[in-house]
Amino acid sequence: MMQALAPAQREALRHILTQLKDSPGPLIEVLHAVQAEFGHVPAAAITVIAEALNLSRAEVHGVVTFYHYFRHSPPGRHVVQVCRAEACQSMGAEALAAHAQKALGVGFDATTTDGGFSLQPVYCLGNCACSPAVMIDGELHGRVTPQRFDELIAAAGRVVK
Repeated sequence: MMQALAPAQREALRHILTQLKDSPGPLIEVLHAVQAEFGHVPAAAITVIAEALNLSRAEVHGVVTFYHYFRHSPPGRHVVQVCRAEACQSMGAEALAAHAQKALGVGFDATTTDGGFSLQPVYCLGNCACSPAVMIDGELHGRVTPQRFDELIAAAGRVVK
């Protein structure tokens, strides 16, 4: 069952829609603003967005589910993104990805049970010359080895076993 938006969330969503609904092709911009506000796109927001933009719920849901960037549930306190693109793969990103999953104890597109870390695959962080690349809470790191990954995660507050 879908949870309803809290009154404060409804007001924040109304404000976003008022600000952006008259922009040309506003859906992506609205979804980015909603995710920036809430950390994800709540399922209950889809109907409100669809009505405000004169779209079907299916159209809005389709965009939210098509783009990997949009989250369907709140992220962990720290968001860890591991580049999975070709340049990073050629420099060891597959081993780094396996290590990241083991170190955090979750697969991609998941959050640790304590809510501390969300692990996400991304398909280019634009740091190809310094592969493999990882982004943690919006901060880009290059030439990341498994050992360096553990150091970065420890600096963010988790003891890696």
